[in-house]
Amino acid sequence: LSSDSSLKVKFKAQALIYPVLQALDFHTPSYQQNQAVPILYRPYMARFWLQYLGADSALEPLLLVNNHSSLDQPAISATTRSKLNWTALLPAERKKDFKPVVKKKGSPGVVDKVPGLIDVRAAPLLAEQGVLGKTPKAYVMTCEFDVLRDDGLMYGRRLRDAGVEVTSDHYEDGFHGCMVFANLPMMSSVGQRSMRNYIHWLDQNL
Repeated sequence: LSSDSSLKVKFKAQALIYPVLQALDFHTPSYQQNQAVPILYRPYMARFWLQYLGADSALEPLLLVNNHSSLDQPAISATTRSKLNWTALLPAERKKDFKPVVKKKGSPGVVDKVPGLIDVRAAPLLAEQGVLGKTPKAYVMTCEFDVLRDDGLMYGRRLRDAGVEVTSDHYEDGFHGCMVFANLPMMSSVGQRSMRNYIHWLDQNL
């Protein structure tokens, strides 16, 4: 959309709350660290992606072991892989001692069957730097105990590298969905803080 000159209405901001931005690596450090942390378990995300893209649910086991993004998948270039290379894009405190899970040989043709896996309209983290540079200023909220944490952190890094103004709002005590716990009867400190900070950013930037 940022590259479509025919659009009369342009986005003023992108305000993202624990966003999901890629489906090629289900073994980022946050996926490994939080795979069994409620409420968003790692298998759920593979299933949700397949449902979102209208794909066969039987592919879920392949996604969970990164067979769909193995090195023998010709549809995934080295350039595409570099855009979600968490060993380069994440700070050391997030990488910890986790190791990449990259299969040399996987299940051939998965991306051909499900091209949405590498479509930047579904997976913005895979966009070219020039495209990201045309997007508006961003607010990216991430939570430590969330499988999607690293998607947001990598996206923020890539946006900054493309010259976009980014506000990163990370919660060390946060978890996926925590913002909904900003009010009674399920009120929590992190829920209140995340809601308050999000609204404050919107007030200042819209």
